[in-house]
Parts: sequence; C-alpha cells; structure tokens
Amino acid sequence: MTAPTIAVVGSGPIGSAYARVLLESLPDARVVMFEAGPQVTEPAGASVRNIADPAQKALARERSQGPQSGTHRESLGIPAGVVVEGMFTAREGTFLLDFGGEGAAHAATFPAAAAANNVGGQGAHWTCAIPRPAFSEKVPFIPDDEWEDLISTAEALLHHRADAFSDSPIGTAIRSLLTDEFGAELPEGYGPSTLPVAGDPQPDGSMVWAGADMVLGPLLDQGTDEAARFELRDLSLVRRIEHANGRAVGVTVEDLRTGESSFFAADLVVVAADAFRSPQLLWASDIRPPALGRYLTEHHVVICTVALDAEKMGGLVTDEQLARELARRAQNAADPVAAVNRIPFSEPDHPFSLQVMYAENPPFQLDPTHPSAGNRWGYVNMGYGVRKHPRAEDGVRFDDDELDWRGLPNMTIEYALTDAETAEIDEATVRLRRAGEALGAFVAGPRLLPNGSSLHYMGTMRMGKTDDGTSVADPWSRVWGIDGLVVGGNALIPTANTMNPTLTSVALAVRGARAAAQTLR
Repeated sequence: MTAPTIAVVGSGPIGSAYARVLLESLPDARVVMFEAGPQVTEPAGASVRNIADPAQKALARERSQGPQSGTHRESLGIPAGVVVEGMFTAREGTFLLDFGGEGAAHAATFPAAAAANNVGGQGAHWTCAIPRPAFSEKVPFIPDDEWEDLISTAEALLHHRADAFSDSPIGTAIRSLLTDEFGAELPEGYGPSTLPVAGDPQPDGSMVWAGADMVLGPLLDQGTDEAARFELRDLSLVRRIEHANGRAVGVTVEDLRTGESSFFAADLVVVAADAFRSPQLLWASDIRPPALGRYLTEHHVVICTVALDAEKMGGLVTDEQLARELARRAQNAADPVAAVNRIPFSEPDHPFSLQVMYAENPPFQLDPTHPSAGNRWGYVNMGYGVRKHPRAEDGVRFDDDELDWRGLPNMTIEYALTDAETAEIDEATVRLRRAGEALGAFVAGPRLLPNGSSLHYMGTMRMGKTDDGTSVADPWSRVWGIDGLVVGGNALIPTANTMNPTLTSVALAVRGARAAAQTLR
C-alpha cells in the first residue's frame, strides 16, 4: 500500500497522539482529523487555561459547551431558534450529557456525566494531571518493559513535568505534614510527592499548560513535512463509519456549517471521541460488539476544602518565604493552580489517590465573618479518587428510535455503586478527614461528589486479550472483527483506576498507532 489516508475522529490528546505517531512513522501518509466542535483557541487545541484575557477565556469555554453554548449555538450547527430548556453546565467548557433539554441523554444514575465540544476536546479544559498507573491499574497483558517505553513516550508527547511545583515552600510544607500523618503506612516511593503535570514551566513561576496542541507538535508548525500531510477540519461531524466485508473503508461526514454530507475514503479509521460518543458512533455504524458501551467505570471523588493552619505552616515556612511565593503567584493571578501534591495509588493498603491543590483563595465565597476567611496561609482543595470495579451491568445503552441533539442514537446510562465501592469510599472519607486535620481546619468537610463528577470515564470500549465477548478491541486497540478500525481513549482502559487516566490513554494510543503503522506499511 502506498500513501495511505487516515481518518481520525476526535481532536483531543488521544486523536492527536494517533495523528502524530502515524505521520512520523509513515512518511507518505496523510491524516485528516474530524472534530464536531469549533476551534476555540490559537493554536488549535491549546489549553483554554493559557488564555490571559478573562473575556476571551470565558468565550472559548462557552463555545465548547455544545447544546448549551448560548448565543454561539448557531456556529455549532444548532438552529438559532431552538430553545433548550433547563440548560446548565458541569464545568466551564463542558456540557452535561443529561442537560434537561430536547435530545439530552438519560443519566439519572450518572448525573454529572459531561463532555466538551471543541477542537482539543477535554484536553482544552483538563487539569493536566498525568500520574503513572501503578499495580493493578496497569493493563495486565502489556509487558512491563514495553509499558515503560509506552508511558515514557506518552510523557514526552504531553510535556511531562514531575517537579513543576517542587520549589514551592508551601507545597513542601504540605508534603511534610502529610508525610508525618501517613508516611509510615505507605510503601517506599508511594508517599506524598508533587503531582506530575503536563505543561511547560515559565521563568516567572507560571505554567503554559498542555493541550492537544503540544501533542500535535510539528503537525501544527508551518513548513514541516508533517504539517503538509495533516489537515484538521472543525465543525465536521462524523455520522457513520462506513465498512464492507469486515473492513472499514471511510467515514460519512456532515459539514455543520453547510449541512452537507460527504464520504471520506480512508485506509484506516481511528475513533477517539470520548467514552460515550465513540461507542455511540460505532453503534450508529452498525458495529455492535456485545461489550460495546458496557463496563463503564470512573474514579469516584471525595473532596473537602481546608484552611491551612498558621502555627503548623509557620513552623515550616518563614514569613519571607511566604511573601516571596505570594508575590510570584501574583504575577499570574488568572491561573488558580499553584503547588499541587498527591499521595499515589498503592496496593494492598492504599487503593486510593489523593490530590492536594494549594490556592490563595477558597473555591467559593466565604462569609467575611467566617473564622477561616482571609486566611493568610491560604487553602487546599483535596480529593481522594476511589476506583470503580468493572462490571457489565454498568454502561451506556443506545436507542435507535430516539435521537439525541446531534441526530444520533440517544444514550441511557446505567450505573450503580456496589458494596466494594461503598467500602472504599468510606475508608477514603476517613483518610481525607485525617489529611484535613493534619493540615488545618475544614472550610468544607469531606463529601462524595455525584456519579460522573470525575469526568474520567473508562471501560466502554475496553480492550481485552481475547475476543470473548467482554471487550471491544484487541491489545493493540483494533476493533474485533473490523479490519482498518482502531479506537482510542479512556474507554479502552479495562482496569479499575483512581486518578487521571490521560497518560494511560496516550500510552495505549502510542501502542495502537505503532501497530497500525506497521500494518499500513
């Protein structure tokens, strides 16, 4: 085969990893990336958090909110006269799948399920946390030596920084207090540490946060060979994967600007939308493995907010160090993220992940008379991630007789906590209370967020070692029974996870892209 053409559905970090690895591996290949949402940043796919102007940042987030995009609805292909009742959004830049209006999904048991609708996907709005999976979080049928290479390659694509906040005296003090509380209970190498993040530290102490733009790299640089063979089409909704005789042959795409549909022939189709819309597209294309949409997992989140204790912090940080840190933070006040620490997942005794984010201000307005209002030492927002054990009963079903707001088979999410999750949530709550008391006084006590709040949805196109009806794709992300069709994203992850899965998904994309390139050669 010469000069293969590749269609990538979805423009987030996973689709971008596929595009880059394939173009760098195949010197004659052409990649066309289709994204149903608009381009909201320059460069394409960049993190919205990097936009300095508050009005422009708010506009980019609003335009990413799909059916809830307000006055920008028409630019997203929804007629201006359509009024969607009950609109609200889960997080700036995202929209709830079950938003209450016509064409909304049904997610009573998973009410916080949300998605983004823009170039870069959730990668334009994420927190950029990229911890490595460990112990049973790792995919068991990928050899350890290969896994190490895949993870390292994924870290490079995402501009991994393990020590982005290591020079923060406040962050160092928080780690010290957490180590005093938990250190003796944790295995070596899995105690309190800085949280690995994706982005480029700047001399002033700020970060340029990573988005799909950093993953695409040379594909966006004018004059490069890769850029000449790459095309990104926004506002282009893929409605169907076309296939014949057990092989994908291309995609049918609707131009949301004109409403016109056309067929795009491809030697390889990569579907990397998200854990709900990717299986929805397969279903709409009459590609329906038994496990499609099933085994839905996320990591449940128990959170709290704590005002740092002046006496404890003052014993570890001098007034001069605090003043310097606050002055440096003031140079980039638009970015609320400062020092971020964590306690990673480990087994058997700590099957959770703790993330501890320091900020000068609480995430909500405090009454001026509150004893913790105006706390000079600042606050931490902390959350324990708790795993969901995969089971076929949890998942999303699609209805051919009821269409969603895009005209695709509508979704109904079915999800429930079992005794296994409840027990670990209870234990995580106890640990979170210990962490809060070690650091200061609670401003908001430990509480479990609604199902779907993590935004990290996994398992609905899970990979498996054999085609036994419990997986959608093989260990190289190829859909069982359909040649030339590869899937990517968090939906592939077959294990129970407690923390941000983006790094794992990019690693799996690297593996899938390498295998696809070998086949296309």
